[in-house]
Amino acid sequence: MSFTNGILNLTNWTGNVILPTLAALFIAIAILRFSRGESSTHAMYGGFLFLMVSGLLRAMETFASQRAWSDPDVYWIALLGLVNWICNVLMPVYAGVQVAAGAMRMGIVARIHPTEGFMKHFVAAALCLMLSGLLRLAEFFVARGTAGVP
Repeated sequence: MSFTNGILNLTNWTGNVILPTLAALFIAIAILRFSRGESSTHAMYGGFLFLMVSGLLRAMETFASQRAWSDPDVYWIALLGLVNWICNVLMPVYAGVQVAAGAMRMGIVARIHPTEGFMKHFVAAALCLMLSGLLRLAEFFVARGTAGVP
């Protein structure tokens, strides 16, 4: 066993076993503190932070393991997968969240003016969808260009 494999196993063990266990512990502490009427925000944030770090570690493993370790394009493919996932998954979901936030802030009666507070949510949603659409368009042209122009 090499040093690199040892570090990889330690990272996997930490991300898959220790961090979710600590997250459950912190969330349990937050529930106990909440039931006593004490402030539970710090413990809840700690639990969510442990879950987020564990999820990010799993995401990085997924992006990096799409090619063999000796492939010279492994970093490029991992970066391409990350950008593709962010623009095709996260941006449309975030656009939906922004539309919901804008609708909640707009209220029943509102005037439509660019300086209104709810308009920034709708503009942010439009920009997220535009970025996602531009990436999809670029993917289409790249895929079409590799096959040759008819």
